[in-house]
Amino acid sequence: SVSAGLDLPGRFLFATLTLMTLIAILVFIEEAVYIYRKIPSSKRSIIIWINAAAPVISTTSCIGMWVPRSTMFTDFTAGIFFAIVIHKFLMMMIKECGGQKVLLRRFENGHFTITTGPCCCCCLCLPRVPITRQTLFWLKVGTFQFAVFRPVLVFLSIVLWTNGNYVLYNVSPKGPALWISCFIGALTLCALWAVGIMFRKVRILLKCKNIIPKFALYQFIVILNHLQTTIINIFATQKIIPCAPPLSSTARGSYIAQQLLIMEMFLITVISRVVYRRKYHDLEPPECVAEEPGDRKQTP
Repeated sequence: SVSAGLDLPGRFLFATLTLMTLIAILVFIEEAVYIYRKIPSSKRSIIIWINAAAPVISTTSCIGMWVPRSTMFTDFTAGIFFAIVIHKFLMMMIKECGGQKVLLRRFENGHFTITTGPCCCCCLCLPRVPITRQTLFWLKVGTFQFAVFRPVLVFLSIVLWTNGNYVLYNVSPKGPALWISCFIGALTLCALWAVGIMFRKVRILLKCKNIIPKFALYQFIVILNHLQTTIINIFATQKIIPCAPPLSSTARGSYIAQQLLIMEMFLITVISRVVYRRKYHDLEPPECVAEEPGDRKQTP
């Protein structure tokens, strides 16, 4: 077992990280109960899904740390869950604006700026797109496709892995791992691009609901769960992270990535509880300002 091969500092580290994971789960459960009681039903499930991202990633990392053979399954589970969370975050921004119909009334003559990251931040020549029901539909498709296709690709990867055809760290063009990873990367960029376009438009309107800190936490999870883990795995495959018997370079890189994620997701879970637990007032309907004086005159 893993614990049998650890010295005293290693056991203390594993115990501390496991305790942090358990605390993160308890914090999330307490927050979910609060959200279920205090938040309107239209937003309840979406906010619970978003708050669950960090504890789920922390839990899968902890399981992968204790059971190294399960790393592939735990990483894929965390990836599938976060693909759904990306779509939920876009839907949360629409809900916080009052829903799709109210959002279209608020930005009746507005435009989406599509020159935003991570896809088109340098393409300044791209035109602005009118905010219509159709453009909102395509933004939803941009995140929904990731929530649908990533589980399919993950299932395909597991089938190939059980047959011995999929090697996670094999970047050869002849192997399926490189092509599946590239396809998942392209789907990820499209989903993040859709969320970035929506956030850029509503960030001023939803500033009173702390959308900027919420978006920052979401971005941190994206960077830490994807970019940080990818960089560490590349360093491990290139032997930049040295082996430490009985651990190989790749196994040691996987351990480092999982331990970092547990600590980082613990902090994000605690901060998310503070950010999402605040009581925010609902936005005024878009026609209230125009109709209020007339309404007052007609009031007996």
